[in-house]
This record gives sequence, structure tokens and C-alpha cells, in this order.
Amino acid sequence: MPTVVTPTVAFHVFPVRHHSPRASVALHTFLDEVDPALVLIEGPADATDLIDVLVDPETQPPVAILGYRTDGTPGSALWPFATYSPEYVAARWAHEHGRRVAFIDQTVGQALAEHGDESTATEETPDDEPSTPAVLQLSESVARDRGFRSFEEFWEASFEAPAYEPEAFRSALLAWADVVRFEHDRPIDRARDALMVSHVEAAIGAGTPAGSIALVVGAAHAAAIVSGDVDPALAATLPAAVPAAITLVPYSFPRLAAQLGYGAGNRAPLYYQHAHDAGGDYRQATLEALVAFTDDLRLRGFAASLADTIEAYRLAMMLATIRGKSEPGLDEVREAAIATLTRGDPAPVDGFLWSTVVGHAVGRVASRIGRNSLQAEFWRELDERRLPRTDEPERVILHLNNPVEVSASVFLHRLRVAGIPYASFQATRGGAPDPAGGAAALSRPREVWEAQWTPATDAALVESIVRGSTLDEIAAEALDRALLTATSSGAAAEVALEAVVAGCARPAGQALEACERLAADDNDLPSLARATRALSGLATYGTSRAHSSLGDAAILPLLTKLFIRAVLRVPDAASGNDEAVAPTGEALRILHDIAQTQASVDRAAWISAARELVDSYAVNAGMSGLATGLLYLAREIDDEGLGLVVGQRLSNRLEPVAAATFLAGFLEVNAMALVRNRAVVAALDAYLTEIPIDRFKEALPVLRRAFSVLGPSERRYLAENLIALRSIGSASQAQSILRQGDPAALKAMSEDLSKLMDDLDDLL
Repeated sequence: MPTVVTPTVAFHVFPVRHHSPRASVALHTFLDEVDPALVLIEGPADATDLIDVLVDPETQPPVAILGYRTDGTPGSALWPFATYSPEYVAARWAHEHGRRVAFIDQTVGQALAEHGDESTATEETPDDEPSTPAVLQLSESVARDRGFRSFEEFWEASFEAPAYEPEAFRSALLAWADVVRFEHDRPIDRARDALMVSHVEAAIGAGTPAGSIALVVGAAHAAAIVSGDVDPALAATLPAAVPAAITLVPYSFPRLAAQLGYGAGNRAPLYYQHAHDAGGDYRQATLEALVAFTDDLRLRGFAASLADTIEAYRLAMMLATIRGKSEPGLDEVREAAIATLTRGDPAPVDGFLWSTVVGHAVGRVASRIGRNSLQAEFWRELDERRLPRTDEPERVILHLNNPVEVSASVFLHRLRVAGIPYASFQATRGGAPDPAGGAAALSRPREVWEAQWTPATDAALVESIVRGSTLDEIAAEALDRALLTATSSGAAAEVALEAVVAGCARPAGQALEACERLAADDNDLPSLARATRALSGLATYGTSRAHSSLGDAAILPLLTKLFIRAVLRVPDAASGNDEAVAPTGEALRILHDIAQTQASVDRAAWISAARELVDSYAVNAGMSGLATGLLYLAREIDDEGLGLVVGQRLSNRLEPVAAATFLAGFLEVNAMALVRNRAVVAALDAYLTEIPIDRFKEALPVLRRAFSVLGPSERRYLAENLIALRSIGSASQAQSILRQGDPAALKAMSEDLSKLMDDLDDLL
């Protein structure tokens, strides 16, 4: 077997493309022929001790080496393996033959230092993959020049499908890599070349003959080493390692797919698994994929027979022959399935059948590697609560009227608060997104989540062990950090709510204490209103998920105190221009709701403050209108009083913008009350018709914004009352024609009505 000669050493080198079944088949034969005493593999050098676990019979790929920083800075990286990954095949061959084996690339700490600060786990993308713009452009150009539609099709036809002998495959891949590496000539990769060669030289220096060493590395690295284009001095330029730890975690076929952004991924991991299991026979892999397509179609109610499957297989073989391919590949699988199984319709294949070649398998790590306490708790909870374990989204509905499903909700909220990616809250209320946490979480009767395990889930659980040994502890730590940044009573109260939803007792009590402390100096009405809303939620629904250290009895007195403080801030907060008072409107609504629902607060104080806004011309007119609408809803202002207030506000012809702003504030609360009240409509009609022409343009934008909230019913009532006020027709005539929705009949009533409706169309 030929050896490679560099300036100082001679050893066997085999180039690979990561996650290539053909490379694995050729490599296995190569190792059988070379029979090395030492196998050196591209991979983090400090993960060598994990090789024994990686090849353990109990470990079932796909799995990944996870490296993560331990210095408090977020950052982690994953090195995935499938059973058809050449690096895994090399490690397994060495284990089965009793040969020494080691990883020889830069350490995890160096790789993480190279990537910098990252908050989520990222897959290590090998440098020989077509990932950079220059390499992508070159790869696609080569593919097109040879008549292929993509680089992946070119790779399958040129490297995967042909039944190469090891040396022929090695030579072909080295030739390709020699072209690619000059388009991807990064200093970090040249430094890694030097580092890996230094490991080989060290092994030779320790007494292993060069001819007894096999080096298994990415094709670009191999091409540089074979050509002797390695500068030993560059190894010293690698970054200093940051503190890091390593472990082995499950991985999944969907994560190996290139569609999810993994640079070294392939288009269909399960299809390539079939090819690997068949010893590189892509005809067999194609047949298995088409059989799986047929079975999936039948389960979904499609008419697909065994005869269709056979015809699809024949067509795939024919397409491969026409295109000059030795065996069919994924493109032939797709096109044959569309032509025969789905009768020319690509939607089923691209929509749901393609998942049968991507696969859903999740790997398993040998039990002796051990899980940290967070991983153990997470997987135990999933088993006990029968929550999804697969790497595809699944809908989870929890009915919160029993303790079992409430505890499942607490578990999912703890993961959410702790930042562990697993489940996302999905439910909406009234067409708008419903917040996952807060008071809404305590009041809702059910929750809808979308749950999906991904390798990032285990990565986050491993990384988070420095923050606590239980999910309760790491959620509490996240809440502690949120509380440290809370500078207002509202922010602190919201932390308390989140603590209760996540079932974290200690932070709940500390957040309530902080809320009371911060409220003493909090003069911001929106903040105080947020605090009262949070406390009101706790008072109404209790802290059933986790009793705070203060106890539920402490909540009502704190709510009462903060409510009064907020009410006292109302006049000042309602003064200023529209931009300045924008947050005040929501605060007024919160205080009004609490005054109506919580018997312990001083409702009379709120009513008095709201009346002050209604009567005052010094505060923002929009806030006056909002307060008027709220008091009318609470029946603190009757119909006659409403007509009087609106009439007074709209009678100021010299300040049409202020009047329009009042209308906008009122209509936000109760549009129907305004348009059904005859006195109010009369005041509105007089206002609109008597605004000086030169001032109307000023008020028009505000008026259009105000009336934009009117729906079809409100507009109909407004038109009915205007018709009656103008004496254009009787009320019964107006109602009849308006309900028919006949514009021609409306215009026929009179020219005045026609003008009225045109004016309304322009305004509304």
C-alpha cells in the first residue's frame, strides 16, 4: 500500500468527506489492507478518552461530542457522528481490532476560543466542505460544467455511487480536495494541518513506525499533508484554549441534514444510512427509499401499489443510466417518486415524503458516560409525563384543571425560564399571541405547546450544570439574574409572577420583597400599574404552583399599597403630548380593571382620579376620552352624562385636534356607546360640520385614526343616527335600507344623504 512522504515522516493518509457512506466503505477496506497499529483521526484531541464510549455497543449513533465553556461565558460546539461517518468507522475499526486510536485536532477549548462567545451550541463545520462563498461558487461551477444541477448531485454521481476501490477513491478525492483547498485557504486550517502532523511525528518519536500509522482527516487537510504543504511553525498560532469540558450527547438525523444549516450535513441522512448498511449499494438504498415512500402514501390514504414502487425503481435506474450515472441518487429517487407514486404532483414528495429519507432517529449514549443531574431530571420528566422525545415538532395540550398536568406545565415553564430549548408556547387568545408566562399563565384553563428535543436541548442542560443541579435551581438562577436588573416595582413584580408560574418558591418571595422596596421610590405610573397587575393576578389565582416565602397573605396588603400609589400618579402621568402619555393609556386600563375586580383596593380613589381626568382640560385630551369611556363602562357615567361630556368636549371649535384626540381616546374603549347615543352623535355631527375649513386638515389624521376602530355594526348605527338627525328619512327607513346594505337605495333617499355618505366614506 503506498505511503505518504512529508519532509520528515512517512505514514498512511486517507482523505474523507465527513458523513460520506462511500468514504466509510472505502476507508474500512483501506484499514483492513494497511492494518495500522495506530489510527489518528481528525477530532478534538482532548476527546480521545470518549472514543471508548463512542464505539461502545450500547452507544447508538447519531451522537455528538459536546464541548462547552466552563468559565461562565456562554459557548459550546458539537462534533456529530453517524454510523456512516468515516471518523466513526475508523474509531470502531481500531476498537474492534485492538489498535490504538486518538483524535488529533485542536482541543475543544481552542475550537471554542476560535469561535468566540456564542450562546448556543454550534456544529463544527469541517473546512473541506463547500461552505464559504468561494468554495460554493467553485463547487457549483464544476457541477454545472459537468451537466449536474447542484454540487450534491455531482458529488453523488462522481464519488458516492461508483463502487470505488480504496486507492481509486483516495486518489479521486485528493485531486478534488487539492482544487478546493486553495479556495478555502484560511490560516486557522493551515495551523490545524501543522498540529495534526505534529501528533503524527510525536507518535513516531515515541516509537511507532511511520508505516504503522493511519491518518484519517478531511480531504483538504489530507491534500495539504500529502503534498507536503505544511508549515510546522503555524501550529503555535492556534488560539489559546479557554476553560472547557466535554461529554457525549445524543444527536439526530434531522440535525445531520444540510437543510437545517449544518455545513457538513447531507441532504438525506436516512437514505445514506441505507446506502452504508448496504455496503455502498445505492440501488438498494433507492429501492428502500421508494418502498418507504409507498408505505407512507398508503398510510395517508393515497392509492399506491407495489407495482407503482417497482415502476418507480425502474424509472430511477433508467434516469441514472440516461444521465451517465453508475447508480441512482437522491435526485432520481425524487423524480421517480413524483412521476409514478404521486402521478406528477411534487407536493406530497416535497411536503411530507422527503422526511422518510431524512429520517427521525435520535441516537443513544452508553449509560456509563452518565448524564448530569439536569439531563437525568429532564429525561425522567419526559418519560413520566409522556412528553415528546423526538427531533420533530409535536403538539402538547395541557388541561390545567388537575395537578398532574399543572406539574407538567411547571416543568415546561421552568425550561422556558431557564432558557433550555425544548418547548415553545403556542396558544393565542382572541387572535393575538398569548404571553407564555405572567398572570395569563395562572388564569388560562389550558396550555398549548410545541415540543421538540434537539441536540441543543442536551447541550444546554450540560452547560447549565454550572448554574445549578436541578431544573428548579437553574430556573431560580435565571430569575435571580432578572431580579438583579429590575429597577422598578413593575419589573420586580413580573419576576415574582414568573417565579410562581415556574414553581420557584425562593425567587418568588425575594421578588415580592424587591417589589415593595422599589415601590417606595417608584413614581412611574406604567411601572406601578404593571406591579399592581402582577399582584392582582397572584391575589386572584394564588401562588398555587409555589408558595412564596412571604406567603399569600402578604400579597393583598402590598397590592392595596401599590394601587393607591399608582392612583396618586394618574393626573401627572396623563399630562403631556400624545407621545409622552402613550404608555399611560394601558396603565389606566389596568387600574380600572383592578378597581372593578379586587375588593381589597380603594375603588373610590380610582373613580375619583378618573373623574378628575374627565373634567380636566389640562391633561391630555386622549386620556380624558379614555377615562370617560372607562367610567361609562363602569356605569359611573350614564347616557345623559355621556352626551353632556362629549358635547362639551366637541363644542370647542377652536381646538379641533384636541376634540379629535378626545374622540380617539373614547373610541378605544367603547365605540358602540358613542355611535348609538343620539346626543353623542348629534354633538359629533355638529363638531364635524362646524370645524373651520382651514382647521379641518389638522384634525383629519386624528379623526381617521379614531374612527378606524369602528366595525361594520358601529358604522351602521352611526349612519342610522346621522340620517335621523338630518331628517333625511325616518328611522325605520334608515334602518331598513342600511341593513340591506344597498348604497343605491341610500343615495336615492336624497342628495343630502348622498353627500352625507360620501363624507362618511372619506372620513371612515
